[in-house]
Amino acid sequence: MFKVNIDRLLKSLELLNPAGKTDPMPKTVERYWSPPNPAGLSRKDRASGTYFAHIPDELAAGLPPLSSEAQQAAEDAVVVLARLDERIGETGGRYLNHLLIRSESISSSWIEGNRLSPKKLAIAELLHQGDRVALDVIANVRATEAAIDDLANPQRTITTAQIEELQHSIEPRLEFGLRQEQNWVGGPGNSPLRAEFIPPPESEVPRLVANLADFITETSGNPVARAALAHAQFETIHPFTDGNGRTGRALVHTVLKRSDAIRNVLVPISTVFASDTNAYIGGLTSFRRDPADLDHWVLAFAAAIEHAANNAVLLAEDITALDQTVFDDLIRHRSNLGKSPARPRANSVILKILDNLAQQPVLTIDSVAETHRVTPAAAQRGLVELTEAGILKRTKNHKGKIICYTADQHLAYAELIESSNRKR
Repeated sequence: MFKVNIDRLLKSLELLNPAGKTDPMPKTVERYWSPPNPAGLSRKDRASGTYFAHIPDELAAGLPPLSSEAQQAAEDAVVVLARLDERIGETGGRYLNHLLIRSESISSSWIEGNRLSPKKLAIAELLHQGDRVALDVIANVRATEAAIDDLANPQRTITTAQIEELQHSIEPRLEFGLRQEQNWVGGPGNSPLRAEFIPPPESEVPRLVANLADFITETSGNPVARAALAHAQFETIHPFTDGNGRTGRALVHTVLKRSDAIRNVLVPISTVFASDTNAYIGGLTSFRRDPADLDHWVLAFAAAIEHAANNAVLLAEDITALDQTVFDDLIRHRSNLGKSPARPRANSVILKILDNLAQQPVLTIDSVAETHRVTPAAAQRGLVELTEAGILKRTKNHKGKIICYTADQHLAYAELIESSNRKR
């Protein structure tokens, strides 16, 4: 009888804590810092001394209990995401996803000192030619899209190697794999002694990332709460020498897609985090407390998700309004020329081009002919008329030859998103 009671007790404890873990108990470890190459450093950065690195507890597979307020916020955010996904749909979602990932890649290139415009990038994407920076960014965009789609498959078990591959698709110039040295976040100088936050030692990273991969693989419970905890844990581990921010945000999309919270559109959460860094850092800080204030972080994250979803709706509405504006501009142009009818027929090449400008803001005669299955002559007539109406612009090479036509008003939206990201 005593043995049966013990077995029942152990079983009940296992149900309460399926991973067999105690409550989260993050800790710190004391380490010593001596700058490896003090030449060129400021006096404060040349200093040696001890610092404390933060080691988070591993995450249990099941979600921890939350307050009723935090749980409700996470559930409300799931509803908002479902409405966003349905409203934008598959076609609009593909365009917005590409636009958002591309804007983050542009932001990264600006941080690295490469002055790459959305227009220049879009031209390189269509023509498969351009300078090295533009072609690198295009490859980065496509690799990131493919990596997110791959990891979002709920039948796939996430591993450390796949998280490494995701980061490498985002930062392909870096050495592949987890960091092999201590890193730190923030602070006024180049030393962990002055940092705002110090992630775990490099020796702890493989264990923690493997645990995080298991947590991301699991899809039970509220997907917004799971995405919140996965993102915070990833940023706390900071497992790579660079690209942690963008990789962490990509994992948010991965968790939400794996759990079917979203199917079509990636929420532009980067711009929300960038617009209120104090709330973002404050939320992460609450997650790292001992004991962790998970409610504070989940509330902040759910609010960011809702804000980002609203931003995506506004962006989609703005692009729809722009489509209507350029259509009105075309009608006005044709009316001024005395063309009858002023409104092109429904199946005309020119309307097919207009309807697709958001998805294809850079065009050539060949691309229009192939996309809409028309003759090159018909494609050229449509492009010329839209250019004369002021809707498209001609782009020429150094020899004065027209190489493409661009919808600069549509490309301006990539500029707006990119400039917002760049303020991070």
